Amino acid sequence: MSSTVQTQQTSHSVWQAAVQAGYPAAIWRLPNRTDREVIIDASGHVSTVVMDLEELPMGFAVSPFINPEAENTFFLKADFYWRFDENGTVLAAQNKLSDGHPAFEALFRSEPSGSKNETVSTVKVIEPSDNQQNNFEKNVARAIRQIERGTFRKVVLARTKTVRFEEQPDIPTLFNRLCSAYPNAFVSAVYLPDLNQIWIGATPERLVSVDARGIFKTVALAGTQPAYDTEGRPKRTMDAPWTQKEIEEQALVGRYIIGCFKKIRVREYLEEGPRTVVAGNLMHLRSDYSVDTQVLNFPQLGTVMLRLLHPTSAVCGMPREAAQEFILDNELHPREFYSGFLGPVNVYQAEGPETHLFVNLRCMKLEGQEGTLYAGAGLTEDSVPAKEWRETELKCDTLLSLLTK
Repeated sequence: MSSTVQTQQTSHSVWQAAVQAGYPAAIWRLPNRTDREVIIDASGHVSTVVMDLEELPMGFAVSPFINPEAENTFFLKADFYWRFDENGTVLAAQNKLSDGHPAFEALFRSEPSGSKNETVSTVKVIEPSDNQQNNFEKNVARAIRQIERGTFRKVVLARTKTVRFEEQPDIPTLFNRLCSAYPNAFVSAVYLPDLNQIWIGATPERLVSVDARGIFKTVALAGTQPAYDTEGRPKRTMDAPWTQKEIEEQALVGRYIIGCFKKIRVREYLEEGPRTVVAGNLMHLRSDYSVDTQVLNFPQLGTVMLRLLHPTSAVCGMPREAAQEFILDNELHPREFYSGFLGPVNVYQAEGPETHLFVNLRCMKLEGQEGTLYAGAGLTEDSVPAKEWRETELKCDTLLSLLTK
């Protein structure tokens, strides 16, 4: 693979140039790391692929919520790739194209136009109407009745909140704010020119990872409460009070993951948790699962588990088919890529290729100057409609607090 990409580029200038030229682009930072990574697809459009992690080239995947067997996943090919440290120094740079390709002129030999002030423009929050809140709470009550009748044990209902910017915000600046505010999250921004959309977010939920040593990882993450007390002081994780509803909600997700392992006869897995973790302004219950695919001689585990897990009970419900049907019949908006998955695929690190896919939560869809925030609440028979509405407000605040500061 060629490594002639010019190294004076910054993540900011690369992003601006790609968007200006209409090239699909993704920038991300993995949890608990500081490096920023960027991929640009010089084809000018995003193709769809079947997610086969052992066969796909280096790239970045973005999946919608509705994507059976992960067969209709958007995929940005890594025609260009950079890895920067937190100060902007280039640590690695690769490309697959000849110097004569038109992308070189667009990305390296022209000055990107647009904002260089590294600010996020003034934003107006379109507060939800009483009618929107009432409709959401009615749907929650309807879901609880279905749970009581045995239709499903859990379902996740989502809603949106709209914001409008005076001018399109500077995405790299917002990305850097998210990195600073949420060091334990997967932070990403993806430009999809075919849809004229940018998706940006900071998600705490890992779906499937396979590192260079063949270690597979996934998590069960559910249950939500504020990370701060009523006086604005951070809570200690050891003191976090969890209700039976939240404990059972998280346990359902964990049992589903273990059920997937049993379905494919994987018995040698490590389970750690549940434990309380902080994700920005929220706390969750989390259990971690890992498998050594080399010891099991099961290199396809990542692909197999991805198809079994998505959409997880943490974003859909259990049983999945009945919960998904209720969601499609009752939610007032399409989820699009919200609660789908996204992340780098077969990106080379020091020891070899790695794949890290995360559930697309705590995110915003940006179309021009209008942003749509998404948030969902996991419902069980112990749910209270007004409390579930409040939970979605807290989740929207993950991004909103950074947009309005």
